[in-house]
Amino acid sequence: MEPAFPFVHRRTELARIYCDALEGRGVLDFTSGLFLAAPRRTGKSTFLREDLIPVMRERGWEPVYVDLWSDRDREPGELIAGTIRKALDQQDGVVLKAAKRIGLDRLNVMGTLSLDLSKIGQPGGATLADALEQLRQQAGKPLALLVDEAQHALSTEGGTRTMFALKAARDRLNQGTGKFGLHLVMTGSNRDKLAHLVLRKSEPFYGAGITRFPLLDRGFVEAYAQWLNRQFAQGMEFPVEVLEQAFDLVGRRPEMLKRIVGEAVSEFGGAAALSAQLMENAKELQRRAWRDFESLYNTLTDSQKAVLDGVARLSPDYEPFSEEAHAAYQTLTGKRLAASSVQSALDALRDKELLWRAGRGTYAFEDDGLRAWYLEQHRDPPRLAPLDPD
Repeated sequence: MEPAFPFVHRRTELARIYCDALEGRGVLDFTSGLFLAAPRRTGKSTFLREDLIPVMRERGWEPVYVDLWSDRDREPGELIAGTIRKALDQQDGVVLKAAKRIGLDRLNVMGTLSLDLSKIGQPGGATLADALEQLRQQAGKPLALLVDEAQHALSTEGGTRTMFALKAARDRLNQGTGKFGLHLVMTGSNRDKLAHLVLRKSEPFYGAGITRFPLLDRGFVEAYAQWLNRQFAQGMEFPVEVLEQAFDLVGRRPEMLKRIVGEAVSEFGGAAALSAQLMENAKELQRRAWRDFESLYNTLTDSQKAVLDGVARLSPDYEPFSEEAHAAYQTLTGKRLAASSVQSALDALRDKELLWRAGRGTYAFEDDGLRAWYLEQHRDPPRLAPLDPD
């Protein structure tokens, strides 16, 4: 058995395709921004950090990365502004640090702009466009701002304003130069949530498209199998087909695959038993997730089930009080729901962490997995008993 070493799977070619599209080269065009959607734990953040950012640096860009789920209790707009402050601080280097040592918080940088680093993005302080333009000048290269779980910004008014500010910064830094000063990349674990940034004229990036981030393919499984099987004696390896089937069962989530492989190894019983145990562990993980969803669904009132059904079938164009939504509710309940009942159901579903509300009153499933399970179990709207009280 060879000693274990870290498993790394690169997607460099995909990163190059995205960078080409951000520059407007090639078939794809993401010059307005790249908005990537994929379920949680399928490798988006790893791809940004280990593949996309290195390729950006190779091209002479200055990447700035912020994860809005790194501190979900913190105002999303402040997380973004704080990351830009940190990048400016690093670029200012010795001069700015010397100024701070003698108590100066304001510094005239390059004789063009006076920035108060403590108030970037705040009333009375420098705008995000000002800060990003200054960062580009000091870096001497194009910027790439990567916002992971960007949809979380829409959960607050401050975060929503920050998204509009980033749109303004993009327009300002890219205007009239013939070159790009700012590339934007935003990811989301829920396609419907991320769509709220681009679908309506009232949203900050109206007109941009949502790109489905490709899940890890068989190439990943084959590379992982090759790495894994070096650690086992001949005849005791994991077949690639078994790993592929297990990967499908866990939603093509690499961390979950590694977890169930570890569980199978811990109950080692020969090659055949190892593969059988791997598949059983994967199926059990899937069954457990569906049981949790079903158990929670069965606790809902009829009005809550009707509203949940409406969100599932009408998203991403779901509007809770539209005639289309009321017709969907009535299909389940047999009667028209009062507006107060709809709002009460929406509030309850949010409390149960089944639904997510954007800052401007639009809704989506908190977890894409729940929506997939629900639509699989209820291909047609379920007929409910007479409406029970909320």
